[in-house]
Amino acid sequence: MERIDDLNYEGLKIIQNTEGFCFGIDSVLLTEFARDIKQESKIVDLGTGTGILGILLSKKISPSKIYGIEIQKEVAEMAKRSVELNSLENIIEIINEDINKINLENNYFDVVVTNPPYKKSGTGIKNKEIKQQISRYEMSASLDDWLRVSSKLLRDNGSFYIVYRTDRLTELIENMRKYKLEVKRMRFVYSNVEKQSNLVLIKAVKGAGTFLKVEKPLIIYNLDGSYTDEIRKIYKDK
Repeated sequence: MERIDDLNYEGLKIIQNTEGFCFGIDSVLLTEFARDIKQESKIVDLGTGTGILGILLSKKISPSKIYGIEIQKEVAEMAKRSVELNSLENIIEIINEDINKINLENNYFDVVVTNPPYKKSGTGIKNKEIKQQISRYEMSASLDDWLRVSSKLLRDNGSFYIVYRTDRLTELIENMRKYKLEVKRMRFVYSNVEKQSNLVLIKAVKGAGTFLKVEKPLIIYNLDGSYTDEIRKIYKDK
């Protein structure tokens, strides 16, 4: 069943299907982490899904153009309708295509953002809904594919933003370096102060030198289960 959700930011709304894959807090945190993207940047959102990254970034950083790539036809069409709902057709273009087959100019884009599937194909408990499986498992493309394509699209010194599972961080950084994506900023995300980090936010720069800044931890929940002040600020919860 489809529904329209208010994003509580600049009047933005998004269409989601409760029987498919709805965006999570990880996507919201990534757009906040990526606020240092320069205005008028040309951006590619790989695996756009509902279109949440592009829709939020369109107002947070004023890009010149965002291309959202989504392999699932039904999901891509839903993202297109969300773009139209927010009158963002002049900024965001949704492309229904496999990331390994996209026809965009190489070495051209200022920024690539992505919230890719976190789980390797064949691992963990599979979801019955195929849209959720494709969103969560590397069924259509591997981590290596996501990074290779991202590096190919980026110009030299272009920026790459990703949110990913902390338990795959070593694998992620190793593969990023293979494609000349050097980590510059990193922030670990924790459910609460008593839990281990389960997500990490990363900014890398194509062809950059080795210098890494690890930012202060981002805590989502207080111990009583309420959002922390920082998360409330991100969600504009007054």
